[in-house]
Amino acid sequence: MASNNSGRMEVPNAKDAMDRFKMEVADELGVPLSNGYNGNLTSAQNGSVGGEMVRQMIKKQEEEMSGKKDQ
Repeated sequence: MASNNSGRMEVPNAKDAMDRFKMEVADELGVPLSNGYNGNLTSAQNGSVGGEMVRQMIKKQEEEMSGKKDQ
């Protein structure tokens, strides 16, 4: 039986930081994200926030792995 871990944080202490990061990314993209219910937003708007978060996290990890910062 497959386990559904959707929405579960691997590091629970990181939740507040991830919430702040999500709001920062939404602001950068001009998506009117709010804390709590966001059913008024389209899936494209919500997806753009998640996609950009992933892009930024991958970029940061790649920079750390290569020994380069903020180039």
